[in-house]
Amino acid sequence: PLPSYDEVLVCTPDTEEEEVELLVRRALSPGSQEQKIFCLLGADKLVYKVSERLEFHFFRLVQSSSIPSYRFLIFCNAKAHSSYVTTAFDAYKVTFPCYNKLEIQSYLKMHLKVPSGTAPVAQAFEEPHQQNIKFVFSERAGMGE
Repeated sequence: PLPSYDEVLVCTPDTEEEEVELLVRRALSPGSQEQKIFCLLGADKLVYKVSERLEFHFFRLVQSSSIPSYRFLIFCNAKAHSSYVTTAFDAYKVTFPCYNKLEIQSYLKMHLKVPSGTAPVAQAFEEPHQQNIKFVFSERAGMGE
């Protein structure tokens, strides 16, 4: 299933350490074995202090955790080479192949469906056949265009 609202943190320069720590704790706690996928989106936008604390909390919890497998994804801009997060987690870096818009839409339509009544955010895009995934492409993301 798609990550739910409590599994995703969209990072900005205003994101606080407590928000990041809470998500890391959720991802690495014993209750996270419920097939949840925890995601930090735009982690390269975190300020230096919060980025440093993300690294600290993550590695401390990984070392002290008894969870053998967890699902924690950190998404960064590929061009953010000078980001602290990009550097700190470089050993875990994965580069995805480049797919065009139609290939992505086709894959998502086939594999990712949300059962009716289970994801309030996804229901905002409800269509026939329960396909609840939309991509919004913008020339100037974050600028309202």
